[in-house]
Amino acid sequence: MRDIEKILFNKITELSGLKTKVATWKSEGKKVVFTNGVFDLIHIGHITYLSKAAELGDKLIIGLNSDTSVKRIKGESRPINGQDSRAALLASFFFVDAVVVFEEDTPLNLITTLMPNVLIKGADYSIENIVGGKEVIANGGEVKTITFVEGYSSTSIIKKIQQK
Repeated sequence: MRDIEKILFNKITELSGLKTKVATWKSEGKKVVFTNGVFDLIHIGHITYLSKAAELGDKLIIGLNSDTSVKRIKGESRPINGQDSRAALLASFFFVDAVVVFEEDTPLNLITTLMPNVLIKGADYSIENIVGGKEVIANGGEVKTITFVEGYSSTSIIKKIQQK
């Protein structure tokens, strides 16, 4: 296996292994940041959002919706890219420390299992409506939002392609 494959697949993990990593990071005094999403067609909005999230702590974990959960949430035509491709793309960013795929419609189980220090979502969410926010705050953590880069979304890119 090439070095890049080792790096990528070391970052893509199951919840049980990630729980152990998070415990180690926290015992080392590291601040763990968590965000989640579909990340179907990676664009500058995603990169900006994720790099800003990474700046809010020492370790960035991304919860990635599985293909089946994306279909339930976004419809049968999505995702465009499969979960393995999406996970590998996300893991390739130097500021991402772990990617974990989840089957549920929300990441509540991931969040309550990992209990990050900081939970991040886009500014299109209000803090009181962010899944897992109450639990993170009750555990002494923070919930924050990050403003999106205007004009960028996977849905708008897909629509633009379909019009051509």
